[in-house]
Amino acid sequence: MKKVFFILSVLLIFVGCETEKPSLKNKKIVKTNDFAIVIHGGAGTILKKNMTVETETAYKAKLEEAIKVGHAILKNGGTSTEAVMQTIQVMEESPLFNAGKGAVFTHEETNELDASFMDGKTLNAGAVAGVTNVKSPIELAIKVMTDSDHVMLSGKGASIFAKEKGLEIVDPSYFYTERRFKSLQRIKNKNKTELDHDDKKAAFYDADIKNAKFGTVGCVALDKNGNIAAGTSTGGMTNKRWGRIGDAPIIGSGTYANNKTCGVSSTGWGEYFIRSQVAYDISAQMEYQNKSLKAATTDVIQNKLTKLGGTGGVVALDKNGNMSFEFNTAGMYRASMDDKGILIVKIYKE
Repeated sequence: MKKVFFILSVLLIFVGCETEKPSLKNKKIVKTNDFAIVIHGGAGTILKKNMTVETETAYKAKLEEAIKVGHAILKNGGTSTEAVMQTIQVMEESPLFNAGKGAVFTHEETNELDASFMDGKTLNAGAVAGVTNVKSPIELAIKVMTDSDHVMLSGKGASIFAKEKGLEIVDPSYFYTERRFKSLQRIKNKNKTELDHDDKKAAFYDADIKNAKFGTVGCVALDKNGNIAAGTSTGGMTNKRWGRIGDAPIIGSGTYANNKTCGVSSTGWGEYFIRSQVAYDISAQMEYQNKSLKAATTDVIQNKLTKLGGTGGVVALDKNGNMSFEFNTAGMYRASMDDKGILIVKIYKE
């Protein structure tokens, strides 16, 4: 009798397990977007009262221009890598942002550029730091990933590599902008004299000083093949010295991408983002704690980073096309486009 009972019990367990399997197999993954793209142009004390109408319009127009470039690539079946690179290049070539053409100045009155890129499919990555004569740092970061055995190159070595790979080399004066140079002088001299008679413009320059640690640009894209890519490019911190390197070129701090979870690009006070490993922490919370993208970005930025004393934000995109824009500053230049072509461009906290 005991033997019969044992056999029946085993059969019931077996049947029970078999009936569980179809429900697991049929569990649907809800995809918000088949493809999508998000960007940022820096975070900080960005207040509407300090903005002229012309300046605000210019920023929104450039953000729109940049994201539409990447979106078109994704819509036409292009890769997330190409979308991220070309989107960031638009911002690198604009004097509005602290990247490429509009990069801030070091204490020695030079421009030292940092960038990084990560491929969520392979977890391969590339980064450069302290570059002074390569027109597109983000392109160079990608080239480091694809054409070398390394992840990060710096300074002269990075420039030599760029020349060998045929990337565009420019005279360092290419990166000069009057606005950024004046911001450096104001910080150095601690001179509160207005630059001209336009109070709003003067306030905008003062905001530049307050935001000496901010202004990085970044992009995260999800393509139709389900691959996530993330990239970040910056001129770093105004008045930086001694070859200072922030979070932007450091994988896990300023940039991270993993097809299992999400892609992240950061902007803010780099030293805190490095210590917090902000970009990776968001992905890790999703992978190991099963958190949603929104829950993970909120915890990392509003809880962990804020408690540590760090300021800034992130744009992030998960494997299902969900988006998150999280920052603990007054504003962050940001934009998004989904697979339906809906465009959102914002600057201030709302």
